[in-house]
Amino acid sequence: MPEFETMLYSKEGSFLSPVKNVAVIKFNRLDALNAINDQFIRDLVAALDEAESDPDVRSVVLASNHDKVFCTGADLKMAQGLLGDPDTARQLIEEGQKAIDKIARLSKPVIAAIHGLCLGGGTEIALACDIRICDTEAKIGTPEVSLGLIPAWGGCVRLPRIIGLGKALELILTGGQLTAQEALECGLVSKVTSPDELLSQAMWYGAKLGSNAPVALKYAKIATHEAFEDDYEDNLEKEREFAVKCFETKDLAEGITAVFEKRRGKFTGE
Repeated sequence: MPEFETMLYSKEGSFLSPVKNVAVIKFNRLDALNAINDQFIRDLVAALDEAESDPDVRSVVLASNHDKVFCTGADLKMAQGLLGDPDTARQLIEEGQKAIDKIARLSKPVIAAIHGLCLGGGTEIALACDIRICDTEAKIGTPEVSLGLIPAWGGCVRLPRIIGLGKALELILTGGQLTAQEALECGLVSKVTSPDELLSQAMWYGAKLGSNAPVALKYAKIATHEAFEDDYEDNLEKEREFAVKCFETKDLAEGITAVFEKRRGKFTGE
């Protein structure tokens, strides 16, 4: 397994499938409460690249190795060093945006398993994931305006798409936090679990998604993420093109055959 300075990487199975086809990336900058610095950004990109390039990996889980936080956002000591240096600040913002956007653009589904505090850039990481679940101890927020900043790593763009403009503005402009139950009620997360069950539930999602046809998953993810980016007709055209590509795969033939034979499909990504 690859090793990183600020995160742990492993391949795991679950009770749904003993095959180790879920890449688990745990944030591991414990002494800084998983705050995001330049090394964290580099490691996140490298870990995602590892999962993307591994043909055995069908899905990815982002989690934390800290017992109280998921990720507390940008490292304030690093941010302090950028005051009065707009060129370097722009570079770091762009690097952070690209790193987090890689989550959304990964060809494989990504699940966020949110434990404890999830603030600022941590929330933006979660927003880029395809599915978000949290435990009862989670607190999710966007405190940037209380520091004189804005959620600039995709938060202002993704949050209103997920929970609606009104609720997103309330959260962003107050710099507030949501409890786990509030996050569930507004659609920010799909499920709330106990802390002991969080990772196993994330692995369940990983295995469930990983049992589906990889090519279809990739195209469905792209089409859905880009649903807000082009006009209506362009989005429909993109869906048509992706669906046609699915008809060229062996997986679709296998999926249809499996239905007729009353069994689960066995997909290979071809």
